[in-house]
Amino acid sequence: MYLRRIARRREGGEHGYWALVESHRTARGPRQRVVAYLGDVASGVRKEAALSASGDPEQKDLFEEDDSPAWAEIDVKRVRVERARSFGGAWLGLRLLRELGLHRRLESYVEDSRAQIPWHLTAQILIVHRLLEPSSELSIAEGGYEKTALADLLGVPADKVNDDRLYRGLDWLLPLKQSLEIHLANRLGELFGLSYDLLLYDLTSTYFEGKSERNPEARQGYSRDHRPDCKQVTIALVVSKEGLPLGYEVFAGNRADVTTVEEIVEEIEWRYGKADRVWAMDRGMVSQENIDFLEARGSRYILGTPKSQLKNFESRLAEGGWEQVRDGLEVKQVASQSGTSEIFILCRSASRREKDKAIHDRFASKIEAGLTQLAQSCGKRKLKPALVERRIGRLLGQNTRAESLFEIHAKPRADGGTDLTWSKREDVRSWSELSQGCYMLRTNVTDWSAQDLWQAYIQLTQAESAFRICKNDLSLRPVWHQKQERVQAHILVCFLAYVLWKMLDMKCRQAGLGDSARKVLKELEAVQMVDVVMVTKSGVEIRKRCISQPMPHLADLLHKLKLNLPQTIRTPIVVKTRP
Repeated sequence: MYLRRIARRREGGEHGYWALVESHRTARGPRQRVVAYLGDVASGVRKEAALSASGDPEQKDLFEEDDSPAWAEIDVKRVRVERARSFGGAWLGLRLLRELGLHRRLESYVEDSRAQIPWHLTAQILIVHRLLEPSSELSIAEGGYEKTALADLLGVPADKVNDDRLYRGLDWLLPLKQSLEIHLANRLGELFGLSYDLLLYDLTSTYFEGKSERNPEARQGYSRDHRPDCKQVTIALVVSKEGLPLGYEVFAGNRADVTTVEEIVEEIEWRYGKADRVWAMDRGMVSQENIDFLEARGSRYILGTPKSQLKNFESRLAEGGWEQVRDGLEVKQVASQSGTSEIFILCRSASRREKDKAIHDRFASKIEAGLTQLAQSCGKRKLKPALVERRIGRLLGQNTRAESLFEIHAKPRADGGTDLTWSKREDVRSWSELSQGCYMLRTNVTDWSAQDLWQAYIQLTQAESAFRICKNDLSLRPVWHQKQERVQAHILVCFLAYVLWKMLDMKCRQAGLGDSARKVLKELEAVQMVDVVMVTKSGVEIRKRCISQPMPHLADLLHKLKLNLPQTIRTPIVVKTRP
């Protein structure tokens, strides 16, 4: 679910509304429907926010100490505005960072006393910038930083933020990875009452620009970004069922998925204990060695399985006894055929069956059309058998989803040509129709229902969502760093920015706004900080730093999130003078 702003003209003015919208599938394709209208923007929202802001402990240090009236006679013709910069996103990013206690945690680490800018502030610049406007460290130093109000909020002047300091900030941050992960997992658990009883594990890859010769982890392998021409690293991420991360690891780009399971499970359970956790992983992690490893540790698991294993339950697929989970989805629990304590969950999806059928039919049609054309060529010309077989192999290789359906014979003729005949295999066709839309899970969790097991496994989409946000919104890819440590630090910054993203998402859910972090950040771009310059009657210039007030629809959104924008701030000064 997500937010959609609705503007309507009424009584001579424009009124803003928020609607909570969700996507759903129909016979005509995906559609959106309104779940709830969140009401008209209340006229007193902004006034209420202004009155309550000074009592907010998270923002108290942002306000001017003396807010009593001050009067001066101004030449209104000479009033001007200077240095407009983005404020809303930077303020919110630091607000989230402080709610997580991340700023205090960073401050607690020993720093180099000779540094003009404390390294914990440099780290905050990197994290918040990655959340708001993902870019390279060079881009931040060459103008990205001074376009935001971070200098005013953190007290770090723009002329002190250069690429060298940001790169060294990455170097300072990397050794803190494990302790930061533990702190954030504990803090998120406190804030949102998380139990971490279900752990979702998935992998992705991210590729490099350049040769990356100084990074031994940069290798060519299976690219989920469809860039097999580039070197890459593999990233393994563990998240809760809500999508909140516990930790991640970086592996070489050619590391096979199944070889990462033992290392990740041991690391996470060493940090947080075994407790009664259930591991959910997709079929790419499944091997008999991994299953034996989990069983030996007493770990509980829910795993996807290769579709080839469905053949072992062909008779059970044709039988009744299916339990409906929701419209178009049915599940059935069956015992292991090998007599182990494992159980298998057969799943059958109507929408997935239609998709599988369409894909299979498309590939089958292409093969049939190609074979027909090739047979006509064989009848008109003397094509050698070797040439015909190569063309058949190429045709089947391009349409692998339906190649097993055809039985093809290419026989040489007396005149040196080839006779081509084919037929469809009835057994393959019947199995294809029966198994379309079906998949299977395996688990050693015996005290849950089939429906609960399916719902737990389907939460793996949260891990996929985490990777999608990191790659698209936080620009995890491509990686421009060439040194191994810098690459790992870059991924750490993306991970920390993703934690801020998910925290905002959780706050939106608690406020009944759905998954709206992206929308909130986009709307806050409109809030600017400006310097208002006023010339008095005596010729003295008064420079006042002001924050633009949000539009009514944004004020209403912030009110629902219990966020109150300040009107003015005082800027701390943190630059140290060298002795």
